[in-house]
Amino acid sequence: MNKVIKTLGYALAVSATLVLTGTAGAQTGTNHAHGHSHDAKGSVYDGYFDDDQVKARLLSDWDGDWQSAYPYLADGTLDPVMADKAKHGDKSAAEYRTYYDIGYRTDVDRIVIHGKKVTFFRDKEVVSGDFEADGYEIVTYKKGNRGVRFVFRKTAGDDAAPRFIQFSDHNIAPEKADHYHLYWGNDRAALLNEVTNWPTYYPANLNGKQIVEEMLAH
Repeated sequence: MNKVIKTLGYALAVSATLVLTGTAGAQTGTNHAHGHSHDAKGSVYDGYFDDDQVKARLLSDWDGDWQSAYPYLADGTLDPVMADKAKHGDKSAAEYRTYYDIGYRTDVDRIVIHGKKVTFFRDKEVVSGDFEADGYEIVTYKKGNRGVRFVFRKTAGDDAAPRFIQFSDHNIAPEKADHYHLYWGNDRAALLNEVTNWPTYYPANLNGKQIVEEMLAH
């Protein structure tokens, strides 16, 4: 992963965790729980769907100005979310905070997507590239649920911009994203193996309180 926009993430040996299925592309979900009800949409959100439900998507689904959720975790804004997860999950609030600290961790605090151009902001450094669709990959997790990563390949732009970006937003067909997890780097296949660090982005016009409300609603 390029040092200019590295995520400071954590690698994971995935042989026991992740099995790639199929060769066509789509979005890859992470295996962290969001607590959606299991209606038709909720089941998809939680990673239960049929292959024929997956449809190709355009970069315009993620168009906009986006901010990282990580600073809100780091400064305690997301503590109510961690407490709520503890009420319904199998970890304490502190354990959830540690889990999401690994998941959300990134030094890219802003991403702007407009047309084909994706721009990464890291401190005072800014890099951008033009990207086009490069299929999707369906993945299966150890616990049995699945996800889809929509893959885009760089066709022009700064050398320091990653060659590939992969979106996971719990949708499996064209739909405007309200938040997303993003993976980026220069090795398409290696990115599919990353399941512990999933930098997460929300619209830049939301404040911390509004992001908490969005998370609790999910």
